[in-house]
Amino acid sequence: MSLTEHTSSSFTKRFGVMLLAGMPGILALSGYIYLTTPSTAVPAGLSLPLFAVSAGVNSLLFLTVACLVGAYTAPQVDLSSYLVDWVGTGDDIGRRLRPEVRFAVSLGVIGGLLILLLDVVLAPFVTRDLPQSAIGATDATIASVLVYAPVRFLYGGITEELLLRYGLMSTLAFVGWVLTGRRSDGPGSGVMWVAIVVSAVLFGIGHLPALAQSVDLTPALVARTVLLNAIAGVLFGWLYWQRSLEAAMVAHAAFHVPLVVLSLIQVALL
Repeated sequence: MSLTEHTSSSFTKRFGVMLLAGMPGILALSGYIYLTTPSTAVPAGLSLPLFAVSAGVNSLLFLTVACLVGAYTAPQVDLSSYLVDWVGTGDDIGRRLRPEVRFAVSLGVIGGLLILLLDVVLAPFVTRDLPQSAIGATDATIASVLVYAPVRFLYGGITEELLLRYGLMSTLAFVGWVLTGRRSDGPGSGVMWVAIVVSAVLFGIGHLPALAQSVDLTPALVARTVLLNAIAGVLFGWLYWQRSLEAAMVAHAAFHVPLVVLSLIQVALL
């Protein structure tokens, strides 16, 4: 096999395995939309099943682009994924990830608690705009909390990391590396921190469209939403840089544990 053929094959494998890894989250999102969207909220001309499928297809298109660019840029800037390595070399994912799991889970849970605390601190500034917290629960039943849980853990924990870290952050780091002269030892810490922060801010901005469907956005509400989610994005981006993409996924999933617990407590107290 020629070098060109080997590179093409490796790229195809990296792209394919990452795309497959993000599919459960997209299915969870489509299923949630199908189960919870009232008929009055379905756009004219669409049935509920078609609306749910179209939402999944839209997410799949973004995921496809992210996996394409990430499959090229992540190896260039030495951002690691044990899943990619497993496809290429057969390295044991569990053995490599196991030492990182405890730290990633701890960082994710602590990050979730920190965001909840900051949400309470910032609440007085957005009370008129947001009667109930968008970080905590607004679900009315235990069933609705549990139905949304797969979206939090699968779409949030895996698919969003593929979109924001594997796709976007890897690309930003690659562009920064090219613009700073392609150092032989890879991007410097300054380039990596810019990539982490920019992707984290965009992660926060990405939460605004969903929020806008339920409330009118104000400058204070936009700033609060972007800030809280960007803080989480910085934590996940740092983990991707210093550990692995899978460590960032574990932390992101663990980040949602306090949010789900708070949702269940709020429902129980209602």
